[in-house]
Amino acid sequence: MVDCFRCPRLVEWREEVSREKVRRFLGEEYWGRPVPSFGDPSANLLIVGLAPAAHGGNRTGRVFTGDRSGDWLYRALHRAGFANQPTSTHIDDGLALRGCYISAVIHCAPPANKPLPEEVMNCRPFLLREIEALVDLSVVVALGKIAFDAAVDAFAAISRANGAASDESRPAHGRPGFGHGAEFAIRDGITLLGSYHPSQQNTFTGKLTEPMLDSIFSRAREIIGSK
Repeated sequence: MVDCFRCPRLVEWREEVSREKVRRFLGEEYWGRPVPSFGDPSANLLIVGLAPAAHGGNRTGRVFTGDRSGDWLYRALHRAGFANQPTSTHIDDGLALRGCYISAVIHCAPPANKPLPEEVMNCRPFLLREIEALVDLSVVVALGKIAFDAAVDAFAAISRANGAASDESRPAHGRPGFGHGAEFAIRDGITLLGSYHPSQQNTFTGKLTEPMLDSIFSRAREIIGSK
């Protein structure tokens, strides 16, 4: 993954951001490559985010690390018992996830946080392989609508590849609709939960509060505990 150059626009942007640093990080060396997934390979919970932040994961080399979205996410994971500490500041800070694995729709920082459809498709094979490798998976939490739709499409693709009906991962009434707290049986034994993304746009405006985010991971715990 870290040696991928499949999306020229993303390669150009991630490298430009790494050269032309913002003032507060002038003294730091940026990662400037695709940011790998992170977590416990025996995870029951998979979190799918959108993409690394230009001055977060693209700088630190770890997903949701060094930015305010990550501050919100890891505090919530710590409160729910999925992380050993509530902070994620740099790649050697001692953070470990317990029963949780974090991936993304795309693994390079996109301009304006908006990946193109072809960039999503280029990166999807990584997510497909991760889903199939997480053999103890019970819950997928998708952060935001793009991640939610990507998770639905990924499970549908896996079902097709395994010879199942193309709509096996979708409810009888049609494609799952995204919303905070939306819940669907995406595959036998695996539940998809929707959550608003902990972006500043959502947290600063109150669209997403810490109790709202906590409720998602409390529900994930409940589902995992019922298995």
